[in-house]
Amino acid sequence: MSERVLIPRNRGFLFLDSHPAGCARLVADMWQDCPDPARLPDGEGPVALIIGSSAGYGLAATVAGLKRAGIRGILVSFEKGPTERRTATAGWYRTAATAELARAAGRDVVLLNGDAFSDAMKDQVADLIEQRFGGRLDHLVYSVAAPRRTDPDTGATYASVLKPIGRADRTRTLVFDDRGHPEVREVGTEPAEGDDIEQTVAVMGGADWERWIDRLSARGLLGEGFTTAALSYIGSPLTAAIYRQGTIGAAKAHLEATARTLDERLGKAVGGRAVTSVNGAAVTQSSTAVPGIALYTGLLRGVLGPDMVPPVHQLATLWDQLTGAAPLLLDDQGRVRLDGWELAEDVQAAVAERWAAATTDTVARLADLDWFHAEVQRLYGFAVPGVDYTAPVATDVPWPGPVS
Repeated sequence: MSERVLIPRNRGFLFLDSHPAGCARLVADMWQDCPDPARLPDGEGPVALIIGSSAGYGLAATVAGLKRAGIRGILVSFEKGPTERRTATAGWYRTAATAELARAAGRDVVLLNGDAFSDAMKDQVADLIEQRFGGRLDHLVYSVAAPRRTDPDTGATYASVLKPIGRADRTRTLVFDDRGHPEVREVGTEPAEGDDIEQTVAVMGGADWERWIDRLSARGLLGEGFTTAALSYIGSPLTAAIYRQGTIGAAKAHLEATARTLDERLGKAVGGRAVTSVNGAAVTQSSTAVPGIALYTGLLRGVLGPDMVPPVHQLATLWDQLTGAAPLLLDDQGRVRLDGWELAEDVQAAVAERWAAATTDTVARLADLDWFHAEVQRLYGFAVPGVDYTAPVATDVPWPGPVS
């Protein structure tokens, strides 16, 4: 097994390699940070399917589900393995670490690597539920952020875009130079044109989530009281033009409309529920691609400090509601809201004041840049406390087999 000393090499917020030991420690720390359940479920625990389990809020849903809700079941992600020139993706190493934690906790899980949009993956999951998990699925968490999706019916491939709707947008964003020095820049984004909105909705809306439910329901695999949640985000008025009011926002609106349709259907069919879960801000590989989000998140951390609620705590709350350990609390549009701490009026007012004052010269005192810069590195397994980055590390980590 090859061993290398790995140093972070990046182009902006995109890193060329990932650190296996750092990724493993990050998952272990997330496990330790997740609150213990009041009590674990009787027997083997509920059967869950998590789609998009290796990164961001999907990873938080996985760790919180395993520890807080005692789930067993199937975890689906799409990651690249190591090659002679490159390490595996960070999600590959995080999945391997998740498998070890599941094994230590005695959770029966199968970890699948492939295209969640494909019918082949849906059928593979359905077969596993039928053959390994007694033919009953209790929960499904959908957390997919992807640039493209191929429709299994038509073969058409759609591409999502990050654009405002109706008019061009100019916003400020945060970048770091090669030495890690911050710069606040103004960037412009042209408005959506042609079929940009339809393409983005086809990728990031509710079509694939509904297809998963349809496929599993047709096989008779949804248990009585089945619950499903798609993870979403609304965010601040400061980023609304490019996000909630832009093409991605149109996709999120479609996701929420899909939830309402599925909720009605599942209620009639199995006494089940479908919801979207609106999560609070976090540094993720997806969020760093959105113009303005980096600056906004750094300023938000500058206002809140450690009072920012980490994703694994938010998802522990969601699991309590999905499993019935706590009441299912919904807003007037049928959404679970886990972002109240972020969108509180006093918090948003303080962030808006700092946003207006932020320049390259002032941003270091207005935003928590050390935290943000480290969070970006930790997405790839670097800057994780307790890891010796001078030591060689094995990069040829195999994809984990079934855990039981």
